[in-house]
Amino acid sequence: MKIVEIDIKMPYEKRGKILTKVLGKLRGKIKDIHFLPPTSKGISEIRIEVTEENVPELLTHLKNMVKEGKITFKVLSEA
Repeated sequence: MKIVEIDIKMPYEKRGKILTKVLGKLRGKIKDIHFLPPTSKGISEIRIEVTEENVPELLTHLKNMVKEGKITFKVLSEA
């Protein structure tokens, strides 16, 4: 089991539509979530801490959902 921080940057206008899909996929695995305000260019940032067994599979699913954004991640701890 790993705790992973996923950082998603996407256009502010599309945030709600994409987040419903992402949060539906991550239901029950979320430890913490932070919504940062949009930048002057209209880019919104969301940081999600998730407990996950298979991180590469999760990232491929998220990249397919978030096509107009950027996803980065880092592993915080391994248990």
